[in-house]
Amino acid sequence: MTMWVCGEVLVDLIPQPGSAERVGVIGGGPENTAIALARLGHRVEFIDGISSDKWGIAAKAELDADGVGTRFCKFSDKPTCQAIVTLDENGSASYEFVIDGTATFDFQRDWLPDPYKHKPTLLHIGTLVTAIEPGASVLFDWALEVSELAPIIFDPNIRPAVIPDRDLYRKQVEKWVGISSVVKVSEDDIAWLYPDRNDIEVAKEWVAGDVSLVVITRGANGLVGITKTGVYTVPGFKVEVVDTIGAGDTVGAVIAEAVNQFGLDELDDGALLVSMEKAARAAAITCTRKGANPPTSRELNLD
Repeated sequence: MTMWVCGEVLVDLIPQPGSAERVGVIGGGPENTAIALARLGHRVEFIDGISSDKWGIAAKAELDADGVGTRFCKFSDKPTCQAIVTLDENGSASYEFVIDGTATFDFQRDWLPDPYKHKPTLLHIGTLVTAIEPGASVLFDWALEVSELAPIIFDPNIRPAVIPDRDLYRKQVEKWVGISSVVKVSEDDIAWLYPDRNDIEVAKEWVAGDVSLVVITRGANGLVGITKTGVYTVPGFKVEVVDTIGAGDTVGAVIAEAVNQFGLDELDDGALLVSMEKAARAAAITCTRKGANPPTSRELNLD
């Protein structure tokens, strides 16, 4: 029973307090989610292009250290994508990306794994690989095949610095929502995509289609889950925030775990509230650490 996580692994170049220097830390939302799932005790295969440069070697070592499978990755000499991070006074991160010509976005159908052969239990996919062409279209056609066998969990993880055209970005997101069973999205994502709309109403529209569950992250204010039967809310946990890098990705991992454990039909009411509470706790722990460093299952049980 193996879950697939597809999307970018890259290097976050993080500023240091009182210094003009930046430290390279391996990251990328999907890679963070894959590691978070592995730390929760699940079998995970990660799917992306990985470079042979120093950052790619470090990424492979990091994935290996947490037991994330990389047999479906494509290894090449193209460089690793860089994300230049800026932190505001609250520790919230914004990003500027160096994407063109990187191994990170080198998607081709001939190396992507055959879902009919390997039969994953679910596919978690998102961030820039679902928005940046031509790879996004390659992945969409492939994900359509996966969706015939397993649920798709989509995390748009909006990055306006890469695609400032709101209409274009919205079109890409709605395309992926249309084939997804679950959407994990932040309130900031929805606010940017739909600046004049309420996030719950947007989520209800998605659920009125084929989406079974939308989970909206609201930072310190917790999570909201929207299904066809109602709207469910859990509060956030008060912690001393170091930064928020990887917090939303950790939530995505716990929601993927819940889909795997309960199934889409049963992930409602009590099961959903329990899962979202666990996701909020896991995200809070991640926020107490520098960079994307999700908790293990043992740490969550001790919390």
